[in-house]
Amino acid sequence: MFNILVLGGTGFVGRSVCEKLVERSGGADGPITVPSRHPARAGDLLTLPTVEVDAANLYDDAQLARLVAGRDAVINLVGILHGNDADFRRVHVDLPTRLARACTAAGVRRLVHVSALGADANAPSMYLRSKAAGEAALLGAGLDLTLIRPSVIFGEHDRFMNRFAALQAVLPVLPLAGANARFQPVWVEDVAAAIVDSLDQHWTVGQTIECVGPRVATLRQLVLMAGRWSGHARAVIALPYVLGRLQAALLELLPGEPLMSRDNLESMKVPNVASGKLPGLARFGLTAGSLDNVMPAFLGGRQGPGRLGPWRALAHAS
Repeated sequence: MFNILVLGGTGFVGRSVCEKLVERSGGADGPITVPSRHPARAGDLLTLPTVEVDAANLYDDAQLARLVAGRDAVINLVGILHGNDADFRRVHVDLPTRLARACTAAGVRRLVHVSALGADANAPSMYLRSKAAGEAALLGAGLDLTLIRPSVIFGEHDRFMNRFAALQAVLPVLPLAGANARFQPVWVEDVAAAIVDSLDQHWTVGQTIECVGPRVATLRQLVLMAGRWSGHARAVIALPYVLGRLQAALLELLPGEPLMSRDNLESMKVPNVASGKLPGLARFGLTAGSLDNVMPAFLGGRQGPGRLGPWRALAHAS
């Protein structure tokens, strides 16, 4: 499968997925098409051989049909962490429903879809309920579907560990809602590897894959790690639920993407850890990268040139 459409390819996970797709093909096959309403923001992807950025609106049925037509496979990474009920439904339910319809009409059977750990129709948050509804829509379409359910994803440019590190650089103390919520953070490179490997491993068809790292930690522990590794360790004050809801409500009023919303807080009532009942990274022969081994260098500012440096150099030279 070498003619692949990657929805959400300009995002944090998408960039790693595109790099691994290029690695998979040796930079000789393609195309790998990434739709974006803002192609100018995806300039770094254009340095990767065989990657094409297509100016398109995924929420237009005609454009989505054009994008899907003739593909060997589609990877859907589109998702949001914040929004109202309508936002979650549009992104997590309506788009997968329309994508399934477009794939069926075009005769494209292979689809890898990224969902979330804890997705369930009876989950306490709209985020998790909408993720479950999106899964259901795809499962009902009769496609060759693989569902990927990651825990919170960390990496060089994540919005989780990096954001908590940045906060501790400016705040003397950090009040924290949901401090006891449990996570099993997974490295973005491992998630990307599972997504791309799924295209070549037939056993993944019809499967839900849980992508988690080797360590379970509370939110408080993760925040303390971010502060320590970035050189700005601060005291963390765990807020009771009522005060945490108030904090989240106030954060929602600030401009830009909130650090935490009330819906996020509801999501954290569900442990974000593997159930142990579904296949995971080990089934791919992968040894999950440890947060402790990956993030100290990134948060400490010792970032290297990146794994795809040679491909980018080649693209610039051509």
